[in-house]
Parts: sequence; C-alpha cells; structure tokens
Amino acid sequence: MRDLDQLFATLAQSTFRASFELRAKDLAYLQQKGLSSVLDHAEDFIAKRLAPAIIDNDGKQTPMRGHPVFVAQHATACCCRGCLQKWHHIPAGRTLTLAEQAYIVVVLERWLQGRF
Repeated sequence: MRDLDQLFATLAQSTFRASFELRAKDLAYLQQKGLSSVLDHAEDFIAKRLAPAIIDNDGKQTPMRGHPVFVAQHATACCCRGCLQKWHHIPAGRTLTLAEQAYIVVVLERWLQGRF
C-alpha cells in the first residue's frame, strides 16, 4: 500500500488515469446520496469484485461508467487485481485483507472528495 500523496502524483502523470472525470449524472448522484452512502457502495463493490483470490473476469469486472465509484476505481487504478498489483503493490492471486480493502476505500474517497 502506498503513500497517498505519492500515489496521486503518479496517477496525475498518467494520461489515461487523469482523463477520468465524473459526468453530470454521476456527480448529481454523488451529491444526492452523499459521500458516506457512495463509500458504502464502494465497500460492497470491492468485497464482491476485487477481494476474492480468483476473479473469473479480472480486468473486466469494473464498468467504465454508471456509478461514481466505477469511475473513481479507473481513475485511481483500483479497477482490477492487475492494476492493484501494478499501481498499489497489492499482490494478485490471493484474497484481499480487510486492511487492503479499507485502503482502497480511502483511495476512492480521496479521489471522490476532489470532485465536489
């Protein structure tokens, strides 16, 4: 797990990662539901889509849009186990620990807070 300031500085240098922004619909959803509720969704998505040791559709389990968390996952490289390994140094092939899952939520929260 990485220092967040260093992580976000590195993400900002990636043209692909830096290109993600919330669309008006996603921003409205975030404002309507509130950050706390959206982060509850993030916890659920992570537990179901990223935490298992083996993911049948790894690399394709996170849609590119449709929920603010999905956009944040791509912007922060928390979208699949390959990206988690490359960007966050969290090994693939094993179940994520609760601490790793909590770290991912913190990363997503920081990115989402910057969108208000």
